[in-house]
Amino acid sequence: MSWNWQKKQWPNFKFDENILKKYEPTFLYNSGVFLGTLKHIIGEEKKLLSVEIICEEAFKTSQIEGEILNRDSLLSSIRKNFGLKTDNRKILPAEQGIAKMMLDLYQNFAKPLSNKTLCKWNLMITNDGSYRTSKEPMQVVSGSVYNPEVHFEAPPSDLLHNEMNGFIEWFNKTSLTLQPLMRAGIAHLYFVCIHPFEDGNGRIARALAEKSLSQAIGQPSLISLSKTIEKNRRKYYSALDASNKDLEITGWLEYFSNTILEAQEYSQKMVEFLVKKAKFYEKHKTLLNPRQEKAVARIFQEGLEGFKGGLSAENYLSITNTSRATATRDLQDLVDKKILSKSGRLKSTRYYLSF
Repeated sequence: MSWNWQKKQWPNFKFDENILKKYEPTFLYNSGVFLGTLKHIIGEEKKLLSVEIICEEAFKTSQIEGEILNRDSLLSSIRKNFGLKTDNRKILPAEQGIAKMMLDLYQNFAKPLSNKTLCKWNLMITNDGSYRTSKEPMQVVSGSVYNPEVHFEAPPSDLLHNEMNGFIEWFNKTSLTLQPLMRAGIAHLYFVCIHPFEDGNGRIARALAEKSLSQAIGQPSLISLSKTIEKNRRKYYSALDASNKDLEITGWLEYFSNTILEAQEYSQKMVEFLVKKAKFYEKHKTLLNPRQEKAVARIFQEGLEGFKGGLSAENYLSITNTSRATATRDLQDLVDKKILSKSGRLKSTRYYLSF
């Protein structure tokens, strides 16, 4: 089987602009709406919004690769870098690494791409920080050790110097010549097909897509790209799998454009949710006892999706580690204060935030 990088025309990807150009105005419109919403948020509240979105992206880009991080440790690391108050918990290496990469992406999105930047990101998330040197084939495989399915084989390590210099030159030259969605989609696929590192290629490819989008709008995109991809990882990997054997990539760019637009919609809802959350605490924080505050924080942690099936008395007991009688009083107090709404009866009773 031959791969796209083995074609004579590599890396001159082909795609149908007539099919793809319909997505670009929607991206620019969504970006304008999102940035307009952000303008109404200032000071520490804006930092908090950025922290929430960056934390979610860092968590999800790792989850796509099968790595489940400690969300509290990750959040603490990002808050610390934004100069916000933390609980001084010990920050684990994996969480600290991805947090550093996402923050570097956020703070330095406008800077030209370089080998140094890519290796720095890789060092942050894998403790390696150098391109592949092994003479062994770099293959993406699934299945058993005895009968593996090869999904892709990357260029050998002795080609990486030229391949990466070519990629970086392309990335930096196309910031003003390619439409935002096309550039982001090509950047992701092009980088993944070179697969320059032993590990961390997927996370860096998604970061490059976000860097590309941020450069297009002139500020951090704060887009929920990895969150959206992670919802249907199978579709993501299937789209990549279908696009690594040929240079015609219209299908990949259609998939990726739709994913970005969906991610934008989620980000807009996320910002609106976080604004509501800030207003909620401004209004109710002094009315909550420590147990209630802990339970409410746990509900908010679930984000837009909310607490699955609503909060039950058993959930409250588990979160607060209190007695059943105290839990009953606390929950009724929250209902009386119109902080929670109540539905169902007896064991089917569920509670939802009223905001």
